Amino acid sequence: MAVSEDIRALVDYACDCGLIGFEDRVWAYNAVLEAVGATGPEPGEDWVLNETYAFPCMTAAMAGVDDMAGERPTTSDEEDFSAATFDLEGTLARLAEAAVAAGVAEDTASGRDRAAMRVMGLIMPRPSEVVAIFEDALRCAGPHEATDWFYKMCCDAGYVRRAAIARNIAWTTSTRWGDLEITINRSKPEKDPRDIAAAGAAKPTGEKYPACQLCIENEGYPGRSAASAAGDHPARQNLRIVPIELGGERWGLQYSPYAYFNEHCIAMSAHHRKMHIDADALGCLLDFVDLLPRYFIGSNADLPIVGGSILSHDHFQGGAHVFPMMGAREAATFEMGAFPGVSGAVLEWPLSVLRLRGTDRDEVLAAAVHVVDAWRSYSDESVGVRAHDADGTPHNTVTPVVRREGDGYEVYLALRCNVTSEANPLGDFHPHAEWHHIKKENIGLIEVMGLAILPPRLVGELAAVRGHLLAGELDALEGDPLTASHAAWAREVSEAHPELSEDNAEDVIRDEVGRVFGHVLEDAGVFKWDAEGRAAQARFIATL
Repeated sequence: MAVSEDIRALVDYACDCGLIGFEDRVWAYNAVLEAVGATGPEPGEDWVLNETYAFPCMTAAMAGVDDMAGERPTTSDEEDFSAATFDLEGTLARLAEAAVAAGVAEDTASGRDRAAMRVMGLIMPRPSEVVAIFEDALRCAGPHEATDWFYKMCCDAGYVRRAAIARNIAWTTSTRWGDLEITINRSKPEKDPRDIAAAGAAKPTGEKYPACQLCIENEGYPGRSAASAAGDHPARQNLRIVPIELGGERWGLQYSPYAYFNEHCIAMSAHHRKMHIDADALGCLLDFVDLLPRYFIGSNADLPIVGGSILSHDHFQGGAHVFPMMGAREAATFEMGAFPGVSGAVLEWPLSVLRLRGTDRDEVLAAAVHVVDAWRSYSDESVGVRAHDADGTPHNTVTPVVRREGDGYEVYLALRCNVTSEANPLGDFHPHAEWHHIKKENIGLIEVMGLAILPPRLVGELAAVRGHLLAGELDALEGDPLTASHAAWAREVSEAHPELSEDNAEDVIRDEVGRVFGHVLEDAGVFKWDAEGRAAQARFIATL
């Protein structure tokens, strides 16, 4: 009966959230039964005929945003059921185990996840229904209400992994650049050793569908295991994508399953093409904030080292968050004669960020394109900036961010350069080796704006550092595999904080990690904050 109880509870949850209607309940029960490899038991007549749910959830949602929460009446003899407290993750995990036991799901972490997502895909609206509701809300109630509904639906459907995201560790650290936001990302699942082994044994065929995880063809995709000839790919049966128009083309809007900030969304081109930062891309960013003005939108740079983890698919990231960079002080202001309606500012920020403001969209776009084009071809060997190699390989690009402020536009352009050297083989403007014990990966869009995304390994490693420091075991740091990479830094922390105690150790270590992130961002800045760097930046500004 455990499977029946879980399926009934899951279907009630879906109805409670407005994902399905009363008329769908029996069908949904049977569909989930089949998905987990079962043919019974029956749900029970009392559950089947429970008229508590006898109202059309989807129809109510489509009628207007006031009903989109999917609230339902309660009866005095009904067991209290709340979607807010329902253990969606636990219920799906148990149903996935039932699928494994029935032999219809692979006995791996990814196999269980595919089984769980297959179940969720059965108890939520079809893409056409989602699009109809979103567009109706956008037209009748406005972008705020439309995105509120869409985000809630993606959370309720388990695509946005709220329980996993809640396991992330977050804090802020005060630095000379303001309060930086630090997160240790524990939400993405770790690889199952069996998946890793299967991936190693698989023979690639060269054929992949979908071409990448950002293609719109992911919507409803069943996923595949690491043993597949095309490699592993996550299940996306509960993914829903809303079509939007940017730059006169079809794009898709979805939310990130492992969100790094509030309402973390992704806009991706319907075409599988490479990232590019140019007039077309900047125009698309402005189109996005015209459509959804309460969200910021930005793009990773389009070159290796200074770009994000996916350069093969044209996409942006945005959401409802104000990042530390957006509150940075102005270090200097400048004007560009060709764009009198646009004000420019150099921000006091570890990376080299120029902010443009204006109310005329076309002029703001033209000014931003002018800055990008000027930077693409700019070299200043005195500070290590080189636009191209002799063979034409480009090195300069930008990380752009756009948001609306009242009636105006703000465009942030972080100047990037991906040159390498013998001293810094991973990049001269990349985290330097002394900080790799905390952060070695590329500095992408989100981190440019002041939010660190640190690896989960740090949870155990920092706990071990804390233990050695409190025990006064500095000589043990190098011999402990968990702390060896942190040894030099940990000694500096100990020396700087003689007051370290059980009560304050965690806060001290977190603050020192935050300061390391500040240094990482400083490394990524092309114009440093010494006299030489300030003079070099002034020379570039003068070319504008």
